[in-house]
Amino acid sequence: MTLFIDEHPMGTFDEKTLNELQNSPRDEFGITHKNILYNKDEDKIFCILGAPNKEAVDKHHNKAGLKCESITEIKSTA
Repeated sequence: MTLFIDEHPMGTFDEKTLNELQNSPRDEFGITHKNILYNKDEDKIFCILGAPNKEAVDKHHNKAGLKCESITEIKSTA
């Protein structure tokens, strides 16, 4: 599984919803949430996701009505 980090507005998401998403199973696009970081004051969410490709990350967010400002493939030292 390839790792990606994306950035998008927080919008109407709250901490409870983000925690639920963090623990959700793999979706129909093959997405798993590894970590969700956010800054409510700046209206930003950064998702670290396991995904097959960038297109799947984009589809995952589009389904929730979100437009990613960036999607970047990343590596982890962990």
